[in-house]
Amino acid sequence: MTNIVKKVAIQFIKGEDEKEHPEIRLFRNNDGRKGQAIYKFNKLSSIRMQNFKSIQKMYLIDEEGELSTRKINLSISESYIKEVKSTYSWNSEKEFERFMRFAQRYYNSILK
Repeated sequence: MTNIVKKVAIQFIKGEDEKEHPEIRLFRNNDGRKGQAIYKFNKLSSIRMQNFKSIQKMYLIDEEGELSTRKINLSISESYIKEVKSTYSWNSEKEFERFMRFAQRYYNSILK
């Protein structure tokens, strides 16, 4: 029996997986429906000084499809990108559950 490996990745540039694993912090409103995940990257492999202006979204890719956000903040020094923070938000329990399935798959993929 062949075991098919499903791709799980974070991308800022379509087709180019980010190799650095981010610090991720989750926040939820008191009612639990709305919230956000803040991703913090320090030494990105996919974003460079030559291409940072073309970055439009952060893509969270897994076997169910793709989640994305346009909320990206870059901290740039004179010659390099120091830090990238990106925020993925959800507005319902269903969206949160979908995000958590991605997060679990991503976590499992980096343990391998």
